Amino acid sequence: MIKYLIHRPVAVTMILIALVVIGIVGIKNIPVSLMPDIDIPQITVQESMPGCSAQEMEKRVIAPLRGQLAQVSGVKSISSDSRMDVGNILLKFEPGANIDMLFIEVNEKIDMAMGNMPKDVVRPKVIKASASDIPAFFLNVSFRGEPSGQEASAKFAQLSDFARNVVCRRLEQLPSTAMVDMSGLTTSEIQCVPDADKLAALGITVEELQRALAENDIRLSALTVADGIYQYNVHFDSQILTVDDVRNVYINHEGRMLQLKDLCKIEEHPALRRNIVRHNGKNCVTLCIIKQNDAQMDELKSEVDNVIADLEKTYPDLEFDITRDQTELLSYSINNLEWNLLAAAFFTLLVLLFFMRKWRLAMLVALSIPLSLLITLLAFKLLGISLNIISLSGLILGVGMIVDNSIIVIDNILQKMHGGNTMAEAICQGTAEVFTPMLSSVLTTCSVFVPLIFIGGMTGALFYDQSMGIAIALFASLAVSMIVLPVYFKVLYQKVHKRKLEKGEALVADDEKNVTKTNRAILRWYEKTQSWMFAHLRLCLFLFLLSAPGLVVMFLISEKRQMPEVSYTDAIMYVDWNAGISVQENDRRISQVLEHCKKGVEATTSMVGTQDFLLFHTQDITSSEALVYFKCESVDEFLQAKKRLQSYVAEAYPDASVSFSPSGNLFDMIFSSGEPELRLKLQDAGGHRPTVSQAMAFTDSLRQHFPEVMIPPVVTEENLQLVADVEQMTIYGISYTQLCDRLRQISGTNEALRINQGAGSVPVVIGSSKAYRESILASSIDTRDGVSIPLSLLLKERMVYDYKHLYGSEGGEYQPIDIQASGKEVRRILNFVSQYEVQHDDVRIVASGDYFSSRQMIMGLVWILVVALLLLYFILAAQFESMIQPAIILSEIVLDVFCVLLILWLLGMSIDIMSMTGVIVMAGIVINDSILKIDTINHHRREGMPLMEAIGRAGHERLMPIIMTSLTTIFSLLPFMSRGSIGADMQFPLSLTILIGMVVGTLVSIFFVPILYYSKYRKNTDKMKN
Repeated sequence: MIKYLIHRPVAVTMILIALVVIGIVGIKNIPVSLMPDIDIPQITVQESMPGCSAQEMEKRVIAPLRGQLAQVSGVKSISSDSRMDVGNILLKFEPGANIDMLFIEVNEKIDMAMGNMPKDVVRPKVIKASASDIPAFFLNVSFRGEPSGQEASAKFAQLSDFARNVVCRRLEQLPSTAMVDMSGLTTSEIQCVPDADKLAALGITVEELQRALAENDIRLSALTVADGIYQYNVHFDSQILTVDDVRNVYINHEGRMLQLKDLCKIEEHPALRRNIVRHNGKNCVTLCIIKQNDAQMDELKSEVDNVIADLEKTYPDLEFDITRDQTELLSYSINNLEWNLLAAAFFTLLVLLFFMRKWRLAMLVALSIPLSLLITLLAFKLLGISLNIISLSGLILGVGMIVDNSIIVIDNILQKMHGGNTMAEAICQGTAEVFTPMLSSVLTTCSVFVPLIFIGGMTGALFYDQSMGIAIALFASLAVSMIVLPVYFKVLYQKVHKRKLEKGEALVADDEKNVTKTNRAILRWYEKTQSWMFAHLRLCLFLFLLSAPGLVVMFLISEKRQMPEVSYTDAIMYVDWNAGISVQENDRRISQVLEHCKKGVEATTSMVGTQDFLLFHTQDITSSEALVYFKCESVDEFLQAKKRLQSYVAEAYPDASVSFSPSGNLFDMIFSSGEPELRLKLQDAGGHRPTVSQAMAFTDSLRQHFPEVMIPPVVTEENLQLVADVEQMTIYGISYTQLCDRLRQISGTNEALRINQGAGSVPVVIGSSKAYRESILASSIDTRDGVSIPLSLLLKERMVYDYKHLYGSEGGEYQPIDIQASGKEVRRILNFVSQYEVQHDDVRIVASGDYFSSRQMIMGLVWILVVALLLLYFILAAQFESMIQPAIILSEIVLDVFCVLLILWLLGMSIDIMSMTGVIVMAGIVINDSILKIDTINHHRREGMPLMEAIGRAGHERLMPIIMTSLTTIFSLLPFMSRGSIGADMQFPLSLTILIGMVVGTLVSIFFVPILYYSKYRKNTDKMKN
């Protein structure tokens, strides 16, 4: 086929042009995303019961549900969290599970459990984790020029209405927008405060007022009446729509017509705020913009920018700020990787020009880069693979390997021409001769990805795109080097060949003239080093053998974690004050903290109290908790700001607990385990939740023994509990219903009805607007006989001190202690925990967390490496028809891996999923040079050449190609040595591992492999027969 193609350059060119056009058209339609499309194996069940305590929520709802949901097939772990008003159950499944089917099964289990629950329990919500849960960005609307820290003015209610009725609707009309979620709104309420003296004088009760409001708010369905041959629909509407309608409600009391405004003070005013949102200290309304599943992120951002520009022009007194912009993260990461791709191609071209010194050859080899990448991207389109930080990194890693095949083909063609063959013969023979070893090299490189792809789970999903990118690029490079390069080699050198033949010159100069000063220097260094190593053969073999136990030692002492550390410039701070404070006090404290720690902080958005969001993209918090998003200009300033915030809160409010989490992006949602480095689950001797005193005693002991480790306090709450005196209630004839209604009136929660106004509604409340502790027992309640009884006779108050959160899992109830610490500190803490359990037989402690899961995952990757090596051995054994030579080639991986782990340890880096994957990928790359070298040695020995001469000849022939192919791969990895984005930070350990392995592997292939080959075959001086 090659002989036929080299005489048809026009046909080959036309086919290439057609392929390029199709590829360009296909590339334009490739979807762009931050991460691959991966199902998140999590389902959350949420129950909301306003006014329900944490203990009641756990006992009545969460515990029965947890037991029922533990029977769902494929569930990996189940955990629950019960607190005031809300309960959550998180189910995690094995990666790769069919989440859609599991979602149906979870709903079926809930339906079965609902029959055994109290009637007042509302069916829980079931939420399937999805990438669409993450808002594209947050839009904060505030008054321009408003001072920070100021209380919300009367105009803020108008801003809330504007955001709800104008901004929200404008954004929801965009084709790329799925939904707009809001929080920070102020609402109004109509308050009816009865005149107690008038009611007493007239003998009217509050229940009569409530009944009058209900009777005057009537909505009847249409009535149909006939009039001869005609038929009419009659509508009767007596709805209460405004505050004047409430004032004008009539009450017929014993024949007297009274209006509600005569008996109550009725006015509409802002309701007590349940939450406060501030952006850079200013009161604001925050809007979360959720994109459609099939919408492009950049299109959504462009549409929203146009809407904001129009709103700013129309309403100049308002300010619109975008934060937590996912499009910015996506654009930065993708652009960074695209520049790395161009840089890798540029460095590769420089290496080619430096060694080949002939622009025709260099450009011919460089031609394989765009052609191979174009074919790879076209395959991406056909296979449905998106451009993301994983697939792009695979392309970048492949750039350095793409040119290897072309370098080998051209070098072999030149050697054939130097041997006296004609150009056509040299091209055909030189190309055909290296096809088998090059195919073997590609297969060995790709074979290491096979175990990664088929292990499934997050690891397999993470590297599927990268593996496919490298594999497709290598096979495309092989096709280009075997089909395209020979054709254009003949085209470029045909005229040169003809001209030199007419002058009687050789196309290829002899070795002495063709060798540059650089090549001579490299050859002298090679011969000198190789001679020394053969002279000290036993010493070199001994040092080589020491790498095996050294590898084991380095693996044991190295830190291990799941994912590499990613640089952030923003985060979300969660604060639990561990005190029953109001929303206003919570807001004051957060503003105080941010004011003292504003140095280096570019933007902040604080959320305190129960938020109004409908979706579940933001953590649920109570009035005594807060979330603060903060963004800094650089990573260093972010780390300093984080430290200042933590230190100030610990100093000013020692009872408060502070934690930090990523601001929320697809990468963190997919790969974050949500667990600390170490989680200690405390139980009593019976396997139940320990008492508060037991948990506090354990944490105090931890702080005493490990003062350098941040041990969080036990989160508790103090509640006021009112205990009814049943005997006194019976004496005065007061029922529980009467008592509860009276308490609701005093506390301002006695809602009579709701008035619908557009998309919202306004509650009508009978009673006071705010409850104070001292006013409850000072109030009174009327009996049926009209006798006023002080509530202090019927109620006794007491303070209850208990856990704020009640946790549970498949193992029962527990109290967690979450600790972030290094591997050494974790091991010390675990030793202490073992001793503590021996000394305190009333406490059981179960340890879990990332410390254990990361080690389990790393060991899984170690087995993957073993499987990959076995695959490599089988492929090489089939190629060489030998059981020994594959072992010689693969033995270099031991030394390579030892050097990689040693350098990672010296640099203070851990072994994680990326560095281990780099080791696996490196194993398939570094042996390529050794394969070609041993194949060349075998070829010369078959021709009758003595062992030492064959080793020396093969070393000279393959020295420069080995150096060139290694340097192209190494230089293609250099752009990855920078950090600063999610893509770069993720690929840095992988690239560093491969780079170290390539440098060491190149030296091993040049020097150590010949020594191992010589040691095996030096006793047999006969020619190789087969």
